Amino acid sequence: MSRSIISTTQAPAAIGPYSQAVRAGDTVYFSGQIPLDPATGNLVDGDIGTQARRVFDNLVAVAEAAGGSLAQVVRVGIYVTDLANFAAVNAVMAEYFQQPYPARSTIEVSALPKGAQVEVDAIMVLG
Repeated sequence: MSRSIISTTQAPAAIGPYSQAVRAGDTVYFSGQIPLDPATGNLVDGDIGTQARRVFDNLVAVAEAAGGSLAQVVRVGIYVTDLANFAAVNAVMAEYFQQPYPARSTIEVSALPKGAQVEVDAIMVLG
């Protein structure tokens, strides 16, 4: 099986030993995106809605770099530091996805890199 690395300057560079995404066959596995501004590498200022929009914008950029779109995402994993933010993140996700929605899990975690409040990973199938 061949594997190709997906990378774009339109999303934040990896902050560790990983790739933004990896394509294996027609499946693209996205690394988790936190709300980093791709131009500065800094966490965006703002509330959970602002952070969630930056995360989904970053995922859009990686999807496009892989030759796809969020419409081809089949699974989303959402990690939040406070489940009280679930409704706000859910509302932002609804701005980026249309029915039929991808499968999803939402998990509360104790902390995320750089003090982010939300992180999202995904799996996309092309073709």
